[in-house]
Amino acid sequence: MAPRTATCSCGALTITVDDARHLGTGLCHCLACQRRTGSVFAALAYFEPPFTVRGASTRYERRGDGGARFTFHFCPSCGTTLFHTEAGEDGVSVAVGGFADPAFPAPTASVYDCRRHPWVRLPDGVAVFATDP
Repeated sequence: MAPRTATCSCGALTITVDDARHLGTGLCHCLACQRRTGSVFAALAYFEPPFTVRGASTRYERRGDGGARFTFHFCPSCGTTLFHTEAGEDGVSVAVGGFADPAFPAPTASVYDCRRHPWVRLPDGVAVFATDP
């Protein structure tokens, strides 16, 4: 196992994942992610189990356009949204910024491109989807 740990701003909430179980990195430009992150998109890395969470999190659940239920976990002290899970799925999506690693693998997919701000440029080779595939 090659562990990789993401941390909230204050360090009270962490999630440790196995780098070998990283299935991909993507960008989401949906309006819900823009509001949630306070940015113009979310950068998320998806990992298969196992993963270990340390510290308390506050949870927020919302439904996606297709009806999927997402549970977002954020630090009750600093407010950082560090990761989320999807009902019926075993994996976890971790905010790439939580790793604080400029060498983290680039995204391979971009969803909700219909909501992407026109001045945001994607890396070459990124698969683009108008909504959620």
